[in-house]
Amino acid sequence: MSDAIDQAAGLTPEEALYQTRRLRPEFVEGAEACRVSVLTPEDDQGLPADLRLALAQRMAVLNYDAPLQRDYQAQLAALNPSEVLLALASGCAVAEEPLATIARHADMVTQQPIQATEQHIRLLEQAGLSNPQIVALSELIAFVNFQTRVAAGLRLMRSA
Repeated sequence: MSDAIDQAAGLTPEEALYQTRRLRPEFVEGAEACRVSVLTPEDDQGLPADLRLALAQRMAVLNYDAPLQRDYQAQLAALNPSEVLLALASGCAVAEEPLATIARHADMVTQQPIQATEQHIRLLEQAGLSNPQIVALSELIAFVNFQTRVAAGLRLMRSA
């Protein structure tokens, strides 16, 4: 069964890379379970699925990952997002708080993770995010950037 990383990389069950991933089923299953838990958790900690998907699409845009952009865009569209979330998803600046601070944080960690400091967490707190929300946001950012890099690597391997 294909998972979101297979789909983002364009892998099909007939391909060697698809089969190679299944040599470590715990990685395939773990990545898929992580994807579900960060995008649509049972307890969203006040960060609803439409916001999470908008941020995921935004990170896919920042990473120039067209397949993931399309996937997240389709998932987001199914939730009838607000205009503000559509703007956020497309990579536009948003003025509304705490979305503006969240967007800046996601952008910074996606593009320049080495520059992330404790002060950036304090900015999230000042914007009104609770500790559980900051953890949930961090997990989302980490997963989407992980997914982007794994899918890009698989695409490169596939093209060789």
